[in-house]
Amino acid sequence: MTIPVAAPQTLLTATALLGVAVAVRPPVRRGRELRRARRLFADRGAVGARVPLLPPRLREAVERLLAAGRGRRELWCLPAGCAVGLLGGSVLPLLMAGAAVPLVRRRLAARRRQRERDQREETVIELCGSVAGDLRAGRQPGEALAVAPGDALGPPWQAVMAAARFGGDVPAALREAGGQPGAEGLTGVAACWQVAVDGGAGLAAGLERVGTALAADRDQREDLLAQLSGTRTTAVMLALLPVLALLMGSALGADPLRVLLHTPAGLGCLALGGFLEYAGLVWTRRIVRAAGGREE
Repeated sequence: MTIPVAAPQTLLTATALLGVAVAVRPPVRRGRELRRARRLFADRGAVGARVPLLPPRLREAVERLLAAGRGRRELWCLPAGCAVGLLGGSVLPLLMAGAAVPLVRRRLAARRRQRERDQREETVIELCGSVAGDLRAGRQPGEALAVAPGDALGPPWQAVMAAARFGGDVPAALREAGGQPGAEGLTGVAACWQVAVDGGAGLAAGLERVGTALAADRDQREDLLAQLSGTRTTAVMLALLPVLALLMGSALGADPLRVLLHTPAGLGCLALGGFLEYAGLVWTRRIVRAAGGREE
């Protein structure tokens, strides 16, 4: 008895088309949108994943699985490799998925470090505005710095608050905290503190200028990245075209997975195509990051 495969292949083709549509969505200025969302939902608490229309125990298990998947997203390569291996009748896709796990982990770690860097930069800008406003309202410099929002700066910020509260070397603590990626603006805050701590008004003006300069630099970088997002989107779309071609060939009955995974010519084409695909993505990413002024 022959099992029809048109429906699964059609589903895979529709999924690929949806992925391409998501990849080529119009570029947005993510930094500004995220800041607007944080201000809008600042006091509403974290919202976890909810899976409706399921029995309570099954829903809890699915939510736990989704939470674990968010923590180790690179492991989703393995189920994807298993699915392709079952469709192609080969263990090679699973081995390729296992080899892709460390690469995906490295990429996700780089994105996480970049998010932390952006968060520290935003915190320094908010800190400058908060301390300057408190100084103009009549607070002492140490008191204003001690209550400033700086939790995103991590443990070094605790040393800054301790120095501000107990009369320590505040500029030195600020410079040490400014050694973190994204918190370089604290070195400017330390310089302002060192030359103007005896006069609160002068310190407030200096902090406002530092905050304005940091915000202008951030906005300029975000505008540049928004302009470069078209290049990045084009690269992702071109990278997805071979996958879409394989799915369309399968839907038409050509069975390209059998040729790629079970013939010497297909294995050679698969190896060469995979290498060129990876090299093209890396090359495009380096060009975009160099144009955007991002560090590797």
